[in-house]
Amino acid sequence: MAKTKLKTFSLDEMKDAFIGKRGTKERDAYEYELRMEVLGHMIKKARQERNLTQEELGRLVGVRKAQISKLESSTNSATIDTIVKVFKALKAEIRFQVTMEGRHLQLG
Repeated sequence: MAKTKLKTFSLDEMKDAFIGKRGTKERDAYEYELRMEVLGHMIKKARQERNLTQEELGRLVGVRKAQISKLESSTNSATIDTIVKVFKALKAEIRFQVTMEGRHLQLG
């Protein structure tokens, strides 16, 4: 019985084939949505580690529980200001990184 060698694909190759190449509108939208989903999960995890309910976090930030719920499920409509306030209320440090043409931009 002859062995058949299976071709393997990287995640980037799969994204290129099924979502679109880097720089296309579809791929950029996918990558953005993915980052926003990860950010929402990070907010939820930090809140849970602080043993806070969504309502308690909302009071600390000055928003309603429903807004915290929305942030945790999708941060697409959140402002940077709100996200920073949430992490500040959670006593969590947030860092921003900008990459241009494969290199990280640094201040100063």
